[in-house]
Amino acid sequence: MAVTKEQIFSAADELAAGGQKPTLEAIRQRTGGSYTTISPALNEWKARQATAAAPLREPAPQAVADRLAELGADVWAVALDLANARLAVEREALEKARAELEADRNEATELADKLAGDVEALQSRLASIEAAEAAARGEADELRGQLAAAQEQAHTAEARAQEIERRAGELRTELDRAHQDADQARGALAEQQKASQAAAAQLDQVRGELVKAQAKAEADQEAHQEQRKTAAAEAHRMAERLTAAQGERDQARQDASAAREEAARLAGQLTAHQEQNAALLARIQPAADQDKPAKGRK
Repeated sequence: MAVTKEQIFSAADELAAGGQKPTLEAIRQRTGGSYTTISPALNEWKARQATAAAPLREPAPQAVADRLAELGADVWAVALDLANARLAVEREALEKARAELEADRNEATELADKLAGDVEALQSRLASIEAAEAAARGEADELRGQLAAAQEQAHTAEARAQEIERRAGELRTELDRAHQDADQARGALAEQQKASQAAAAQLDQVRGELVKAQAKAEADQEAHQEQRKTAAAEAHRMAERLTAAQGERDQARQDASAAREEAARLAGQLTAHQEQNAALLARIQPAADQDKPAKGRK
């Protein structure tokens, strides 16, 4: 059932009498219906209430109206003068405020431009710093790589120097042994030379005895045949002794030649060891010179 205008007016009167403000929702709770129905009726009720509350006005007498008109004109002139003066002051203040606002705006614009320039400069500086930092990190990485390589080279050089020093010790030991072998060979050669000299002296002695025996045999040949035979036998024995002495001499010469060859071989080995030792020492010295700065860098 649709709500009527009278029901809406009655509900509004009740709400107003109860000290409540008539609203669409308050009336709708009392009467039901839709807002589209209640809203025009409520506006009409409010208009009626305003008309009913308006005070009655009676026109003033003509004399009063004329006097009021004169006073009104004077008051209006004074009001206009005051308003114009106030308007001028306010216009001046407004112009001053506008000028100050314009100056502040210009200053703010200049400050914004300056800040924008500062921001660009800071951004450029930040980019330069970041680039320098990246370059420094790259250089630091490269230096760390070079340091690691130098340390590895130093360790390798140190190990090589130790190996060369060990090999030099072994070569020095071999050289000492070669010296000892050479000394022994020289001693053996000297003994062989002595034996050869003794054999030669014995051969010379045998030759002398043989010459004497032959001379005696020739001298006694005519005197006695038996003595000649004896002498011949003696000469034969002497010849055998000579042959034996010659064999011993030849053997001594062979031994002496073998000893000389052995001494020459040992001397060659000694020379080779000396040259090898000199070359090794020449290699050790640069390695040691290079190793000293490397150890100093550690």
